[in-house]
Amino acid sequence: MPPRKGPMRIGALASHGGTNLQAIMDACKRGELNAEVVVVISNNSGATALRRARTEGIPALHLSRAAHPQPDDLDAAICGALARHRVDIVLLAGYMRPVGQATLARYRNCVLNSHPALLPKFGGKGMYGSRVHQAVVAAGEAETGVTIHIVDEQYDHGPRIAQCSIPALPNEGAAALEERVKRRERRFWVETLARVISGEIALPPP
Repeated sequence: MPPRKGPMRIGALASHGGTNLQAIMDACKRGELNAEVVVVISNNSGATALRRARTEGIPALHLSRAAHPQPDDLDAAICGALARHRVDIVLLAGYMRPVGQATLARYRNCVLNSHPALLPKFGGKGMYGSRVHQAVVAAGEAETGVTIHIVDEQYDHGPRIAQCSIPALPNEGAAALEERVKRRERRFWVETLARVISGEIALPPP
């Protein structure tokens, strides 16, 4: 992670509701995290995540293929926005698009994502949201959990920096399991970021 002075500067990429983002912003406001969210970027102009950011007075940008039809141009726009806001670390808060090469190169090992299962189980392309929990229930797993990992060029592939386990209850449906995992995921983001900021979790050098 690049050297910094003062609070960690967080940039977030989100596509929809941004409940994890809200948990992180709230933790920053409470002083639970020595950090601040300095920009939120979404590919979806109607994303609730953008509204959440604007409510907090945080710059909220809609960057998508509508204005940048070429993937490299969109990647450059996102990377440039993160750089202008002097972001230290990038969080994927329900971002439903791959991160481009320029962004991954500039923020190598400083782009983090959460996955609602215990990777490497139930990960990879197409495994997101309700699909993950349906697969966990269908497999009869005794436990599931949340994984926070470094983002690389492959879906759900980068090094795992933190995991927590959650029991999968007998006869529990996928929807009920999903709600329990989501609640734990919001808190786990805050716990993990606190460990990154304190140095307890050391991210690999770029």
